[in-house]
Amino acid sequence: MKDQVTPAAEANQGKFQDPLITAKGEDRASVALSDPQTLWFNTGTLCNIECANCYILSSPTNDALVYITANEVRDYLDQLETRDWGVREIAFTGGEPYMNPEMNAMTRAALERGYEVLILTNAMRPMMRKSVRAGISELITEYGDKITFRISVDHWSEALHDEERGAGSFAKTIEGMTWLRDQGAKLAVAGRSMWHESEAEAREGYAGLYADNGLKIDAQNPGMTVIFPEMDETVEVPEITTACWGILNKSPDALMCASSRMVVKRKGAAHPAVLACTLLPYSQEFELGATLEEAEGSVQLNHPHCAKFCVLGGASCSA
Repeated sequence: MKDQVTPAAEANQGKFQDPLITAKGEDRASVALSDPQTLWFNTGTLCNIECANCYILSSPTNDALVYITANEVRDYLDQLETRDWGVREIAFTGGEPYMNPEMNAMTRAALERGYEVLILTNAMRPMMRKSVRAGISELITEYGDKITFRISVDHWSEALHDEERGAGSFAKTIEGMTWLRDQGAKLAVAGRSMWHESEAEAREGYAGLYADNGLKIDAQNPGMTVIFPEMDETVEVPEITTACWGILNKSPDALMCASSRMVVKRKGAAHPAVLACTLLPYSQEFELGATLEEAEGSVQLNHPHCAKFCVLGGASCSA
């Protein structure tokens, strides 16, 4: 697996080296787990497609993160109760979650405990297999709005979406979305801001897409139509110091690592690991341990994504 941080190291020469001190010798900012609301599970990095700019390098051949199992998910749900985190939401991402044969079982395990569930999916062929659809339909019937399906629609136009995800991807995703709509599913969309249009223009485009396909998704609600800033590791970004909170008038409690953790299972590992962030699955320094107890410590903002995506970009992967 190619080290994801290599381009960033070139663009930010000398930065993001010491977890405690910046290149200028200032105290690096950190974030405490102050209000855990979401526990993420990466279901595995295998995906039915290979996007041109996938931050996690998902593809039909990348199994750097292997399939997590329903029993492993249940173990962490037990830990949530033991540690009394107060989590509201269990979220699943990939890869494509529906490549994992235990995806519906993992969803049910979380719902049975009373959690809300967020599933990030491309709504394509893996989700549309007959047996998978049967399981999803049952879950929607039983739990309704407790499940949110956040569909990856990189752009509201077919041409630009397919430019990123491959010819025919847009049509297959819309097919999956309309099937979910017909089951009564609660839908959201994840888009990207890589096409030099304003946020207002993008949201207007998504509104048109929803109207054309009878989709009840609010294009103006940033929790329902999430437009993520790009994570270009070739761009130089500033390091975040303790002084930045006051300068930017921002609280560390607003960052993802204040309210979430992610569980992954690395290829060849005996057990899953808990990471500080959904965006840094390959960066070993953001691996906090094997248990939720070990993952309760503060996170040093020692990566370009911490600065560009979270602090300056203001983005969050949770609902």
